[in-house]
Amino acid sequence: MADATTSSIDIAAAPEQVMAVIADFAAYPEWADQVKSVEIVEPGSGDRPRRVRFTMDAGPIKDSYTLDYTWAGDDRSVSWTLVKGQMQRAQDGSYALAEGEGTTTVTYSLAVDLNIPMIGMLRRKAEKVIIDTALKGLKRRVESGH
Repeated sequence: MADATTSSIDIAAAPEQVMAVIADFAAYPEWADQVKSVEIVEPGSGDRPRRVRFTMDAGPIKDSYTLDYTWAGDDRSVSWTLVKGQMQRAQDGSYALAEGEGTTTVTYSLAVDLNIPMIGMLRRKAEKVIIDTALKGLKRRVESGH
């Protein structure tokens, strides 16, 4: 698997509020621009799904894929790995939350490997766009009180 691309953003909310939005997969199409549809395939425990299927359209990358999620017991991080994708051969990602004074720093890490050849520089640029778009959408969603 290729090296991960990582970026962070500060959100004016408690970690619990941020993680609640991250775990609310049904609402992703409302705030995650590239996500067109979401289906919980395997519920997991509580409101933390174990397996989720996504359909995304990120310009040059259109894909339907299934991810397995691992939720940290302290609810401060979640990681995922690709089970099956059409365009993707592999995807590993995570959100890590760190509480500050009235804010939460969210660090998103993502590594994607596609079934089509892609120059590493272009792949990292695509990962960066996906990460930055997701973090900005997450910040807007959390801070708007949803």
